[in-house]
Amino acid sequence: MTAQETPLPAHLDPNTYPRYSHDATKNIHLTLTYTPPRREYVPVANLLPAAGANVLFLGTTRDTFEGRPVSQLSYTTYPPLALKTLTEIAEAAVEKYRLLGVSIAHRMGVVPIGEASIAIAISSGHRGAGWRAGEEVLEACKERAEIWKREEFLDGGDGVEGQC
Repeated sequence: MTAQETPLPAHLDPNTYPRYSHDATKNIHLTLTYTPPRREYVPVANLLPAAGANVLFLGTTRDTFEGRPVSQLSYTTYPPLALKTLTEIAEAAVEKYRLLGVSIAHRMGVVPIGEASIAIAISSGHRGAGWRAGEEVLEACKERAEIWKREEFLDGGDGVEGQC
């Protein structure tokens, strides 16, 4: 069997995505996908009757990193571990801020310039809690989630790798 015939491990095979995790009791929705985050991946962005605030954050690929022109980003993950960590992050935010719901959708694979790699939706009773929770969830995802990012540059130099 040649390298071209060797099947991809399931966690790297785009055909095994999207991967979901959902907790109806806490209104937590998590998605790992190879396609751009779409509205259906962020269901708590819908207006809930008790919500005074619905915050939606889209993180997009920018065209530079530390002064170098970027051609694209690429992301990889091990879904069971990443979904477990994202669940912990979402549950902590729900408890701390008394949120009505949290959605996190993260894109895998290549993400071209200008396209979204992460969508976070927060539904809360008040805007202050919504803003703070959204920022905290994003930072926790970047620091803790087992999702790895590689920045690829136009000059062909070595990419920069790290957690998303």
